[in-house]
Amino acid sequence: MPYDDLTLKSYIRPVVDFPKAGVIFRDITPLFQSPRAMRMVVDAFVQRYIDADFSHIGAMDARGFLVGSVVAYALNKPLVLFRKQGKLPADVISEAYQTEYGEAKLEVHSDSLCEGDKVLIFDDLIATGGTLLAAAQLVRRMRASVVEAAAIIDLPELGGSQKLQDSGIPTFALTCYSLTEQ
Repeated sequence: MPYDDLTLKSYIRPVVDFPKAGVIFRDITPLFQSPRAMRMVVDAFVQRYIDADFSHIGAMDARGFLVGSVVAYALNKPLVLFRKQGKLPADVISEAYQTEYGEAKLEVHSDSLCEGDKVLIFDDLIATGGTLLAAAQLVRRMRASVVEAAAIIDLPELGGSQKLQDSGIPTFALTCYSLTEQ
């Protein structure tokens, strides 16, 4: 099945008033329940990045792991896990960031990257950009660079993709939604 925005959106379920009133949550669970839809998403990312110049794929806890790990496998790239605070067992570096709902910390093993590594970072969606910006800061602290931030969904009205671009990180998403789109 070739990539198609309307087809992709048919596998993304809007959940009104989750996790709080006034929010429309974009649930990608149905996408993962369909082997055809999952293949469409992975194939679209693989085709985009097959000839790109990068050394690692970074994936955000937890839904970013679902796509990032499969794309890393398909492109034969090492996978770097960016986890929520307290989930990694070895020496870590951490970065605090703002979410849509509060503050959090992102961590990565301190030996995950080396100077000169080039990282493609994945998450399920770009909202305010906090998680991806924190990951980018962690990448930079390890003297590596971010090639692009990729996601299945962008919510451009929340400003995350613009913040990433303003900090020198190109963004790519397979689809986008307005905040009121059902």
